[in-house]
Amino acid sequence: MPDKDNLNPLIHQRVTPRTRLKTTNELDNDVRDPFDQREIFDLIRDINDPEHPLTLEDLRVVTEKDITVNDEEGSITVLFTPTIPHCSMATLIGLAIRVRLLRALPPRFKVEVEIAPGSHNSEKAVNKQLADKERVAAALENQHLLNVVNQCLTIKSNNYSPAA
Repeated sequence: MPDKDNLNPLIHQRVTPRTRLKTTNELDNDVRDPFDQREIFDLIRDINDPEHPLTLEDLRVVTEKDITVNDEEGSITVLFTPTIPHCSMATLIGLAIRVRLLRALPPRFKVEVEIAPGSHNSEKAVNKQLADKERVAAALENQHLLNVVNQCLTIKSNNYSPAA
């Protein structure tokens, strides 16, 4: 692995996990449960950073406020903020977010993953790559790259979590 771009990343406090109350509707297959911001955040918060033993939430690369969900129209947009403006892992991070959501969500959703405006030197180029379905599919056919993405998606039980 190449040298790390950001040797001393700022580590943030994690959001308290959401607890759910079970309802009788959860057992009804005829009821469509709407997705919300927090549910999407919960799907991506524990993605591992490719350079550090920390999650995207720990580094505040992803936040709940940067997720837009329109359940009725079936669209989800996730903005992510690399820790530094010249992060060489930005495309890989975006790809990991996209893959996690594509694997977890029903196919009715159109998922967009983009770098937050003004947060990266190559924002337009990275966003163009992440929006190109053919490039994403080709990237996932590369076994080495797929292995790296899967490592990012592996939930580790010992993720660092700073004290309150």
